[in-house]
Amino acid sequence: MGTVGTEAELADRILGGWLGRIAGNMLGKPVEQGEVWTRDRIDRYLRKTAALPLTDYLPEPPAGDDDAHHLRPEWRGCVRGRIHGSCRDDDVDYAILGLHLLETHGFAFSTEQVGDLWLLRLPYLQTFTAERAAYRNLANGLKPPLTATYDNPYQEWIGALIRADVYGWTSPDAPRRAASLARRDAVLSHTGNGVYGAQWAAALIAAAFTAPTVRSAVDTALTVIPASSRLARTVRRVVSLHEARVPWEDALATLADETAGLGWIHTVPNAAVLTAGLLYGEGDFTRTIALTVRGGLDTDSNGATAGSVAGVLTGAAAIPTQWKDPLEDTVRSAVFGFDGVHITELADRTLRLVTLPG
Repeated sequence: MGTVGTEAELADRILGGWLGRIAGNMLGKPVEQGEVWTRDRIDRYLRKTAALPLTDYLPEPPAGDDDAHHLRPEWRGCVRGRIHGSCRDDDVDYAILGLHLLETHGFAFSTEQVGDLWLLRLPYLQTFTAERAAYRNLANGLKPPLTATYDNPYQEWIGALIRADVYGWTSPDAPRRAASLARRDAVLSHTGNGVYGAQWAAALIAAAFTAPTVRSAVDTALTVIPASSRLARTVRRVVSLHEARVPWEDALATLADETAGLGWIHTVPNAAVLTAGLLYGEGDFTRTIALTVRGGLDTDSNGATAGSVAGVLTGAAAIPTQWKDPLEDTVRSAVFGFDGVHITELADRTLRLVTLPG
């Protein structure tokens, strides 16, 4: 493990990761419906509500506005002035479940133990796409890796990527270790680019603890996945567009064309939006999550991961108060035994795991 600073600095970065994940998730949640909320539509909404540039949670729609019908039904608890603690969401539930997994089984956990914990702690109807297919397979007695492959058309979707943060938070400056842990979790429900997405996200977060720049963290994360994979090629493409100083909007238009047909919940196009948000956000927390969510597709998942990376990079103290204060240090969660838990408690428990052997 490299130099990650004092324990106080490490604690601040881990709390930054939790706060960033939750804030980014909350920012993107109202417009999480990729085929409806395109990049253009999101920006039209922001212009209509005088919210560009985006520097805070989404504003609520004007009274009687048609867009209100298309926002996620939970929007009333996720918009400016109405947030009192975080809304429940699977993007945060899986971070909590991952923490509980490591506390229960340590870093030598098995894929089977991940599945057992889902059955014990996570309601079936709070799972979606690949996770729901894997859950059904588990309940029917199948074992990994069959849980990922049997009757599961979502194997390369984004679900495993959103479960990866805790492996990065508990592996500061150890991206290969983080990726190995994330892979063991991911193969319960995913294959191919779905698994690579989890490895890449975990490594990205682990690298953010010591990376001098966002670009450095992105480069490091690429080393833990096959260079010939569609995910790696797409992330490198984003890097090259950013290096060539292609404007953010034009870069996303190019990437949308090049990943067309994969769908709005597939790992690869979402990794493109996420990487663009990180690179064009240039380490600024607000700009990073704002650009990522404005990029469309799976907005709450991408906002959450971008916020986690940016939060680790900056630390909790440097996250602007408009993102932190409305969260009221409280998380709503469907994970049995965790509803109403304090964000600071989750971060403290995560920090304690960093010193465990393994």
